[in-house]
Amino acid sequence: MSTDLTRPGAYPGLELTLHGSGILEVVLRNDQTINSLGREAHRALAYVWRDIDQTPGVRCVLIRGEGKGFSSGGDFSMIEAMSEDFGVLTEVWKEARDLVYGVINCSKPVVSAIHGPCVGAGLAAALLADVSIAAKNARLLDGHVNLGVAAGDHAALIWPLLCGMSKAKYYLLTGESVSGEEAERIGLVSLCVEEDELLSRAWAVAHRLAAGSPTAVRWTKYALNNWLRQAGPTFDASLALEFLGFTGPDLREGVQARREKRPAQFAPDAPL
Repeated sequence: MSTDLTRPGAYPGLELTLHGSGILEVVLRNDQTINSLGREAHRALAYVWRDIDQTPGVRCVLIRGEGKGFSSGGDFSMIEAMSEDFGVLTEVWKEARDLVYGVINCSKPVVSAIHGPCVGAGLAAALLADVSIAAKNARLLDGHVNLGVAAGDHAALIWPLLCGMSKAKYYLLTGESVSGEEAERIGLVSLCVEEDELLSRAWAVAHRLAAGSPTAVRWTKYALNNWLRQAGPTFDASLALEFLGFTGPDLREGVQARREKRPAQFAPDAPL
């Protein structure tokens, strides 16, 4: 993947702009949906962090979604391909793993500005950001259980650390969404503001981080993220179980139910 971060088309589904202050703006964009991620966009979101880390002149990253929301997550065509093709399944598994570790290990500080729906891989990037700012109209949803698969991606890694085990279990087991206000109240995001203040506040934080001592800011991030690195085995297990679920009947029922806009009828029992 190109290391010319701002070259048009270098990262499908993403628009990157490097501003004079050293702030790299990463915009999730899919004009046909609420910035859902197909195969190419999912891969781009996974590996852009590696290139950001290695690019001189980037002092801070601001990631946001264009239009009505941050991201509605992976599109159904990618999900169905994963359930039918082992090669696609393993490729997306690697990308999902590398996305999480990519944000964690990216030396540059990351600020996320979250509005509207925020789901799936987009949610992973938004919550793994070093400073996450949500609008009151934000709807954060880890809906894996609603599709019939375990909550993998980032959730088992960071939700208990951010909002505590009891809240993490409630939202991850029920598949309920969290408003921006509630997310701030329970500690899932750093700040919550009115929607019309979201970008100005996010930019203000990004400018402050970009103006700081690079060694002080980056080394503080590195040390703090050791809390996440030591939880790596928990994350790896959750991701493996999620992708095991993509091979089972509950996933197929969950996707079909979503398409038909009806409650899913999952299997009555499981070995574990």
